[in-house]
Amino acid sequence: MIEIRTATVADAKALAELRWEFRSAQSPPAESHDAFVRRCAVWMRRELQIDSAWQAWVAVENHVIVGQVWLQSIAKIPNPSPLTEHEQVAYLSNLFVRLASRGGTGTRLVEAALAWCRTHRIDRVVLWPSKRSVTLYVGQGFSQGGEVMELKIRT
Repeated sequence: MIEIRTATVADAKALAELRWEFRSAQSPPAESHDAFVRRCAVWMRRELQIDSAWQAWVAVENHVIVGQVWLQSIAKIPNPSPLTEHEQVAYLSNLFVRLASRGGTGTRLVEAALAWCRTHRIDRVVLWPSKRSVTLYVGQGFSQGGEVMELKIRT
């Protein structure tokens, strides 16, 4: 049985290892495994503090973290319009589940993040999906085209 729970500061090293596994499989890394995991774990410990804009959820199987998803809430500038009672947006990122633990685990992680959004007055959630994950997000109600525009500053 896979448990979904909120990530804690104590999970940072395991989450950094998963981040390495996720991203280094997509393109050759520019730094060593150990250097990256150290650097990423420091960042994750800081961002998993209570007052951070970041939230994360983990999938745990047999006491081992096998998946994660991160969400950053971003405050919008206040607006007097009656249509804007929710003055925050969120950025969903880093959804990853180890291959052996897939089969609904990613969906459950996303559902946990979206449940948090619904209870914390989030107006909308944005993300940049991989080609493989599009159907998962569409199944959760995300639009494929949407209104998101992006400008890539660095090439």
